[in-house]
Amino acid sequence: MENVEIAKTKKWWSVCRDPVLLTIVGGAIDTIGFIALFGFFTAHVTGNLVLAGAAWVKDGGGIWIKLSAIPLFILTVALTKYWIDQSTQKHTILSYLFLAEAVFLLGFMFAGICFEPFKDANSVAVAITGGLGLIALAIRNTSSKTLIKHISPSTMMTGNTTQLGIDISNYLRNKTDENKQKLQHSLSIVIGFVVGAFLGAFLYINLGFWSVAFFIIPVLYLSYLAKKQQFIAES
Repeated sequence: MENVEIAKTKKWWSVCRDPVLLTIVGGAIDTIGFIALFGFFTAHVTGNLVLAGAAWVKDGGGIWIKLSAIPLFILTVALTKYWIDQSTQKHTILSYLFLAEAVFLLGFMFAGICFEPFKDANSVAVAITGGLGLIALAIRNTSSKTLIKHISPSTMMTGNTTQLGIDISNYLRNKTDENKQKLQHSLSIVIGFVVGAFLGAFLYINLGFWSVAFFIIPVLYLSYLAKKQQFIAES
């Protein structure tokens, strides 16, 4: 019986490992940025647009930073996609993209450490720190849309929670192994993001921007897995 449970756990981890690690990091970095940088989202473009509109109506701060996040995000995606197109080995370029994400997250962390405490939502310090975090997760989002499309986007939860509802309905209607695996996948993504958000908030309150270091480690691990061709499904 114990061996059966171990086998089930290993099977679950093999299905959910990558999305869980991705969403924990995505949820944590987005939450840390939001708390520290006056409501700036590092991965949630929609959120920055909404908050920019709200700040304009309420005469709040940080409008130019939130609006400038859009072209910076687009530029990062365009350059990342160009880099991907120049590569012939998917696992190698994916490994480099995770490594680039880790480098920009490191920059995000050290910028936050150097500039804290942030006192002005319109300051260049907020723009630099937020921009580094945004570039890191823009690289991630590009990977999600190109190289690892078999994993749902790990920073945008509206679509993922919708998919979770669909997968629950499908599994209740038809309890096949395929539907069960799809449900596990979508559930792990949502749970991973929630865990990341709460963990990021807790660590930031206690450690400040040093907390980002805990989320750089899994990104480096994913880079290693991609390099060893243990992450991406080869086509």
